[in-house]
Amino acid sequence: MARNKSKQAAPPTPYADLNSVLNELVAGVKRTLGANFIGAYLQGSFAVGDFDEHSDVDFVVVIDEGPSPTQVDQLQAIHKRIYALDCEWAKHLEGSYFPASVIRSDRSGEALWYLDHGSNTLIRSDHCNTLVVRSIIREHGIKLDGPDPKALVDPVDRGELAREIRRTMLTWGQEIRTQPERYMNRFYQGYIVINYCRMLHDLVRGRPGSKQEGASWAKSTLGPTWSELIDRAWEARPNPAVRVKEPANPAEFEATMQLLKVILLRAGAIQGP
Repeated sequence: MARNKSKQAAPPTPYADLNSVLNELVAGVKRTLGANFIGAYLQGSFAVGDFDEHSDVDFVVVIDEGPSPTQVDQLQAIHKRIYALDCEWAKHLEGSYFPASVIRSDRSGEALWYLDHGSNTLIRSDHCNTLVVRSIIREHGIKLDGPDPKALVDPVDRGELAREIRRTMLTWGQEIRTQPERYMNRFYQGYIVINYCRMLHDLVRGRPGSKQEGASWAKSTLGPTWSELIDRAWEARPNPAVRVKEPANPAEFEATMQLLKVILLRAGAIQGP
């Protein structure tokens, strides 16, 4: 009689070298945290399905509590070691360590231990502690280890999600418009275009979507005036460490500021929560 073959879990991404980095990350984190470890997940581009070889690798680690000062020191060592691996993906990890009580309910804004994209050191930041991240984790999170993310994250209220997206759009937009010199480089010029198209899409549709989905939607919704600007924004994504040092084309940046104004007006005019 033939024996049943156990099903092997599909790899989390189509990139074997990235999967090796993720395996090493999760194994090291589990050893360090012990019983404090609950689960590890991918969110962001890999979760919503618009990733490519230039994408950030957004992760979330859910922990019971803490971590303790000793565990933080050990996690710092893990991230330094992984960053030094001979793999470009190892330099594109970005994510946070969420206590279970924080990720389950809306305690957005609390600072967590966070690894920024391109960094090898954890800092305290509320960067990932948002309803958008909770929604993506719950609905689309890719499990690296641990329970189904729906068991860890409560459903996200659509009205609260819309308020958060609109608040982010208006707050960041005000900063860009009052301090444009901080963003007048090739990377941020394209980053502003892509992310505001996505946020407007998410606000209108009432759910987090991908950057590609947001860009395509914006091209058809905002009209042909902005199509070429949106298409060219994708060219700034490769090599962000290089692009951020390149000055933006003045005409391109001015067009970006005009698109930002159009999107902010639309966001403010949308009826609803």
